[in-house]
Amino acid sequence: MDRLEALRKLLPGKVETSQAERRRHGRDEGYPEEGEVLAVVYPEGVEDVRKALLWAREHQVAVIPFGAGTSLEGALLPLGEAISLDLSRMNRLLEVRPQDFLCVVEPGLTRKALNEALKGTGLFFPVDPGADASLGGMAATNASGTTTVRYGGMRQNVLALQVVLANGEVLELGRGVRKTSAGYDLKDLFIGSEGTLGVITRLTLRLHPLPEHVHTLRVFFPGVEEAAEASYRVMATGLPVARLELLDELALKALNQHLGAGFPERPALFLEFHASTREALEAESALALELMREAGALEVEAAKREEERKRQWEARHQAYWALVHLFPGHRFVITDTAVPLSRLPEAVRYAQALLREMGLTGNVLGHVGDGNFHTLVPVLPEEYPKAEAFAEKLVKKALELGGTCTAEHGVGLRKRKYLPLEHGPALDWMRHLKALFDPQGLLNPGKVL
Repeated sequence: MDRLEALRKLLPGKVETSQAERRRHGRDEGYPEEGEVLAVVYPEGVEDVRKALLWAREHQVAVIPFGAGTSLEGALLPLGEAISLDLSRMNRLLEVRPQDFLCVVEPGLTRKALNEALKGTGLFFPVDPGADASLGGMAATNASGTTTVRYGGMRQNVLALQVVLANGEVLELGRGVRKTSAGYDLKDLFIGSEGTLGVITRLTLRLHPLPEHVHTLRVFFPGVEEAAEASYRVMATGLPVARLELLDELALKALNQHLGAGFPERPALFLEFHASTREALEAESALALELMREAGALEVEAAKREEERKRQWEARHQAYWALVHLFPGHRFVITDTAVPLSRLPEAVRYAQALLREMGLTGNVLGHVGDGNFHTLVPVLPEEYPKAEAFAEKLVKKALELGGTCTAEHGVGLRKRKYLPLEHGPALDWMRHLKALFDPQGLLNPGKVL
């Protein structure tokens, strides 16, 4: 029997082999190359995942877990024969326990669908990478976003995981409690592993109370360096900022054209404070504004209504697509370095100077409250190597400053070459772990390591 026919017989109604589907599952949102998988499998439960992995083991075919396809670093590109394991049908909210501030979900549920389902509980799931990513995919890349400065990223908000190994074994990792000291922390090993160690089939997530009072600001500066300095001053005070985002003038120009946003086209910090009392909120906001004015702030705008707040953060999340529309026909190299907070102004200054030195157009934006910023560099296809050279220099500078090559997007294919610089001999131990969990190298091979 043909191997694909055997797969269809094993998982009736759950295997798709149309060229359109095979191509859609062989690419992501940010990597310049595309591929084509052998087939797409749509499991509907953990037993389907086990069957697909055992089939793959028998036929020596690679398996690439797939969430919503919003990753950026080439993690979904097949490097040889592979099936895509699309977990979008495993999208149920299995349990909500408001009294314990947690919920249990399947990996294909998206973050927006989860928060919609939580309405009325007084709780929400805070990790917000912008895209409506699947929660399993967010855990697999250790995603974070605009609220990470207050609530943490996926690693801080995943209490437990169910994962299926390449041999079909099902593991329960972590516990539905705030802390545990029982044995090695295998759960966190799988968060950020990008599907190279196992397939996530269930997540227990930490939930947070909805803030009673919210204050959202836009503060404009004469330059990006002043905005970065202001962000450091705010964080250095220990103020409980919920969001602290940097957008440069190019990003705001793109948003004005794409969304008709009407923002002043100057570097800006978008901030948000969450508090349980109005008095605390006003005191924290006033201190932050004082610090930013000392750093050179020119103008302050407040988003006073909920609808205006939503528009502001939607604009921040649309910054990438706004730039894409501003530069039609271009490819984008997107960096996501992070440095210690005290070195952030220096890193931003270096990135801007390097863009000028290399004759590149690019913008700076990101989650500067975490020391994490992005540069988005649009280039024509023939200039792509030049932009990659910029990214490599920026990564080396970030590492020199004690930072990291990727704060949230993951490694995939694009950033593999930087791991020896960042981890040294520890990289060999990562390879030992990969060989232990996946001795045949069938789980998303060639990614991360």
